[in-house]
Amino acid sequence: MSVKEKQEKFKKEVTIRFSGDSGDGIQLTGSQFTSTIAISGFDLSTFPDFPSEIRAPAGTVSGVSGFQIHFGSKAIHTPGDSCDVLVVMNAAALKANLKSLKTGGIIIANSDGFHKRDLSLAQYPVDATPLQDAKDSGYTVIEIDVTRLTRESLKDTGLPNKDIDRSKNMFVLGVLYWLYSRPLEPTVSFIQKKFKKKPLIAEANVRALNDGYTFGIATELFSERYNVEAAPIEPGTYRNITGNDATSLGIAAVAKNSGVPVFLGSYPITPASEILQYLSGLKHYGVTTYQAEDEIAAIASAIGASYGGSLGVTTSSGPGIALKSEAITLAVMLELPLVIVNVQRAGPSTGLPTKTEQSDLLQALYGRAGETPLVVVSPASPAECFSITYEACRIAVEHMIPVMVLTDGYIANGSEPWKLPKKSELKPFRFRFAKADEQSDSQTPFLPYKRDDNLVRPWAIPGTKGLEHRIGGLEKQHETGHISYDPDNHQLMTELRKEKRDNIAKVIPGQEMDEGSDSGKLLVVGWGSTYGAIKSAVTDVREEGCDVSYLHIRHLSPFPANLGDMLRRFERILVPELNQGQLVKLLRDTYLVPAEGYNRIRGVPFTVAELREKITETYNRS
Repeated sequence: MSVKEKQEKFKKEVTIRFSGDSGDGIQLTGSQFTSTIAISGFDLSTFPDFPSEIRAPAGTVSGVSGFQIHFGSKAIHTPGDSCDVLVVMNAAALKANLKSLKTGGIIIANSDGFHKRDLSLAQYPVDATPLQDAKDSGYTVIEIDVTRLTRESLKDTGLPNKDIDRSKNMFVLGVLYWLYSRPLEPTVSFIQKKFKKKPLIAEANVRALNDGYTFGIATELFSERYNVEAAPIEPGTYRNITGNDATSLGIAAVAKNSGVPVFLGSYPITPASEILQYLSGLKHYGVTTYQAEDEIAAIASAIGASYGGSLGVTTSSGPGIALKSEAITLAVMLELPLVIVNVQRAGPSTGLPTKTEQSDLLQALYGRAGETPLVVVSPASPAECFSITYEACRIAVEHMIPVMVLTDGYIANGSEPWKLPKKSELKPFRFRFAKADEQSDSQTPFLPYKRDDNLVRPWAIPGTKGLEHRIGGLEKQHETGHISYDPDNHQLMTELRKEKRDNIAKVIPGQEMDEGSDSGKLLVVGWGSTYGAIKSAVTDVREEGCDVSYLHIRHLSPFPANLGDMLRRFERILVPELNQGQLVKLLRDTYLVPAEGYNRIRGVPFTVAELREKITETYNRS
């Protein structure tokens, strides 16, 4: 078939999954495809899927790395339940991901990854023919000897085959750019910048990319190519952003916009490490970063920074938060501003460190010694990590209280278009440091725990003459801050700390309904990264005639002041969570409402299909 005879079909949305060994450059391939899609004006959502082991054996199912992107000309809320196209670099990638391909979907396979040894490593039977089996099952299978074609493309570069084979992902990317009518220029620019000091490597990758595109034009393996119209989006300046990058920029915006210097004390842990790495390059925004020797040192340094007049921030995941728990209680006792970012992952213990879970909500609220109330917030999407993190910092500073931000591996590593906010759109910070001349006379001692109308104590910078006061973890006497073992004083201070936290419900936005009416038979309630899947599922069932409503909670401690009234207007409440039922416990305990959970703990996000089925089933029996 000639080039002119190849038909171009238009699609409203497409889901593609790239998969192969960790050494195949799958994440780079996916991220470059995503960047090009974002530049082209599509709405999108991505799901990077990393192996849990740092270097699992090559060719095995446990070593498979994946990257899924869902893009289109309509609003996109999830990376897709299943894919239209599955790109696999070897037999293990096919075995791990075939279940995610739609019936009749397209498989683009590197045929060089399906030899006997590859089949053995993937634990296929000796006589298995997985690609032929896929054809017999109705899939369209396009076999390309990517290894041979890449070596042929780069044979005169002088590079050894080991280096040439690292360009296989660029050849595949070129084929996909042709198949979906996307330009090469953004990736060419990226390659030239990335390998500026290695021009031979840059040239090889660019050539492989171009030759992959040319292969798509010339080959008869494809009878058609596809195009997707750009999505209608609100005017503005956009960039594609991951949740971890958005969190980092939210912290940097605080340093730039608030007048409060920011200090990040952190220790690397999957999947939160990128925040420390990103912020280490933003010193010019007023952010100081410190990679501590362990989790305890990290949060202790952040508390020390807050005591010294900076906003202390620390980042981690569930196991690291457990190690930080004693220091968090110290921050609560001292009533200092502190922001703790918990990028949740599947546990317990090391668990599934690269997989996602919402298992730390109860830990955030109660996982410490004593009565230690703090504020807990959670973004709903990668882009929202910016605004929620910025808001967490503002609350911490204005109310002199620790705030925990609960993201997770899904939204931390996933990406979507983000409309860059204007500086005028960011809420200003209202804070002031205590001044010595505010004392009535030199004989009046400074009262470090004398509170304002919101029960907030003054922020006194050490070394300021006249503001000397005692610090430490022992209970403080009301107003004076002296050590106190008096039982009535302990009762009072415990209640004041809780009341201060609860008062924040008066200044945060009231809860709003995301979909549907304010009362009815069924309300679906979500939090965190379940937003996209729940919203898509609720939209679908509403289109089918089910009068279902949906609200998504971002402020988890304290809850919005009007939340209880909204919940009580519904006969049934369904709470989907990626845990064994944590928010549902809180809603039942706080509001005595008939809430029921729908729980999955598989290390992967909800699919829209399973939520749609559960919501429909619950609605029909209500």
